[in-house]
Amino acid sequence: MSDEEWQAFLRDSELGDASAPKEPSARARMVTERLRHQEQPEGWRTGPTPRDMNNRTRRRRQAWSVLGVALALGVVTVALRPSLLPGDPLGAGEPKTAAVTPLPAETVAPTAAPGAVPDQVPTIDRPFAGSPALAWADGEAGVVLPAARAVGSASQERVSKALQLTRELLVGANLDPKTLRGERPAAALAVLDPKQPGLLDDIDAFLRSPDRTHDPLTLFSRFDPNEARVVGDVVKTRGRMTYKKARYDGVTVHADYTFVYPVRPAEGPPEVTRTIVRRVVDLELPDPAHYDVTPGRLLLIRYDEELFNSACDVHDGFLHPQFRSAGPTGPPQTGPTEDPYDRSEGVGEGRAFDSCGTASRL
Repeated sequence: MSDEEWQAFLRDSELGDASAPKEPSARARMVTERLRHQEQPEGWRTGPTPRDMNNRTRRRRQAWSVLGVALALGVVTVALRPSLLPGDPLGAGEPKTAAVTPLPAETVAPTAAPGAVPDQVPTIDRPFAGSPALAWADGEAGVVLPAARAVGSASQERVSKALQLTRELLVGANLDPKTLRGERPAAALAVLDPKQPGLLDDIDAFLRSPDRTHDPLTLFSRFDPNEARVVGDVVKTRGRMTYKKARYDGVTVHADYTFVYPVRPAEGPPEVTRTIVRRVVDLELPDPAHYDVTPGRLLLIRYDEELFNSACDVHDGFLHPQFRSAGPTGPPQTGPTEDPYDRSEGVGEGRAFDSCGTASRL
């Protein structure tokens, strides 16, 4: 059998259509044995020799082994952080906020600051992420009135009226969108007694020409609309209101509330930060039958405030939040570090007047 016939037989055998070969002749056996011991050169059809195939196969297995580990690690990584997939096909680009149980209304002074919460960066869609205020009430819902009862000569109706007016003042001064945009806080001013000597004139002067010692921020939360704007329509609110018999046949209301404002720059990237304001005010509703006062209007007895994340060296009547992208500005902070969410201590305790401290968190 010639070499060509033998190769044809082998091909037919692989295809399954070859008939059984005849017993090769002695010459054919000699040729086959001689070819078996010869080292055949690599041809353009034959491909690499078995030695090179083994080496290449080994390298390929090593490559697939490493790739397999990488793929396995990739699967685990994507399982833990599916947002890494291009386009976020699983819809997990933003960390999900666990359901938060709203806190009950504050009826007594807290004994400690709120506990730590997961550190998350606020966004336009989630402006209270990473803040204890996430569990606080929204806006006016956080100004909860205590049950009214008569005190001294003040009837239950008078006490109820004083509480309602105090609520109107807090809402108008700290939650009214017009006030927050820097407009005149007309709703809040309408609650105050124009007969109180110098009060409204002083407030008008504060609004018209603010400075370090005549600042409307002592009473009102205001942002410069050309610089910063409140995100969305929710301001988080927490506090409490109490009352007692007044010295002059009326009722005195004590209000202590903290307001958390999510804000963004008026122009530029959609970065979100928070400015936090705590206010303590004492207001009195005297008996107009005994005193020269305007019926249904409040006297402002005391007002204190604490501002967090607002420029300390600017006194133009607006809150000036500091954004991360802007970097530090103004003089270095010299006051103590305080937790703006800590309502367990009085306003201004342990710090000098007009000190400029640092918020431990926002």
